[in-house]
Amino acid sequence: MTATNTETPQVLSAARRITGVALASVSGVAVAVQSRINGELGVRLADGFAAAVVSFGIGLVVLLVLVPATAAGRRGLVGVRRALATGTLRPWQCLGGMCGAFLVASQGLTIGTLGVAVFTVAVVAGQSGSSLAVDRAGIGPTGRQPVTRQRLAGAVLTVLAVGLAVGDRLGAPGTLALALLPLVAGVGTAWQQAVNGRVRAAADSALTATLVNFAVGTATLLVAFAIDIAVRGWPTGHLPSEPWLYLGGPIGIVFIAIAAAIVRFTGVLLLGLATIAGQIVGAVLLDLVLPTAASHPGPNTLLGAALTMVAVLIAALAPPARPLTGPAADRPAR
Repeated sequence: MTATNTETPQVLSAARRITGVALASVSGVAVAVQSRINGELGVRLADGFAAAVVSFGIGLVVLLVLVPATAAGRRGLVGVRRALATGTLRPWQCLGGMCGAFLVASQGLTIGTLGVAVFTVAVVAGQSGSSLAVDRAGIGPTGRQPVTRQRLAGAVLTVLAVGLAVGDRLGAPGTLALALLPLVAGVGTAWQQAVNGRVRAAADSALTATLVNFAVGTATLLVAFAIDIAVRGWPTGHLPSEPWLYLGGPIGIVFIAIAAAIVRFTGVLLLGLATIAGQIVGAVLLDLVLPTAASHPGPNTLLGAALTMVAVLIAALAPPARPLTGPAADRPAR
């Protein structure tokens, strides 16, 4: 379904919103674990793009086995093909995997230097502001959702949080500049969640939507990796022997499938902020319990994480957003 003037925006059910928030929070913890895995894989391979290709590639192989093996998956593939043929699903709405590819690549490129906590809070800042815009434009399957005071306050607080989190790194401009990569990745994540929700609606299968996401993401990463090899040469690292370093892709399957399934109940902003809550908790715990050379979070990082949690609560406790009416609601999303 495309966002047109015939689409009826939804008032989100409170019970479904709560369930969606809980599921998104759990998946957020998994994303923090995935970030640590892909960051370490990038260090071992000495190439963030190579780590991203391995992560996405493994996920794609798993999905290429799972989706055709299930009746729902096969029906979903037919549904996507039919929706593309009839125009109810636009080709650009199938490109969410490109944003996922950029996020995974940024994990491998920056976490070894930034640490998981700073990386996560940078993603949060980009994702929260972008989620407001995506909901307002009606790109996701819930239709247009207005920018309320509480939703805006939650997004603004997350931007302040990233300033606190990286404040102790202002003396290292090169390191601080690295935070721009996850910041931009966060902006793309909101759009990815919205369009993946559209694909899920067309397929009536979260697993099929996840396969589309991984196929597009893997293709994008292979192109980027080829360019990386042409510019810098073959990676100097080696494939590690520890099995846990290859779990990033399967973890990504869980996260993408959950997001595609529940975004129609939560909207993009609430989905993003609930995921953020889990990411923040998981990221800080990982940096405290299993620190790397770059991931000893200081007071500013912990304060930034705490402020982000407050922002999530403010947005999550807001009353359900009412659909837009009037001229603004009649304009088609582009």
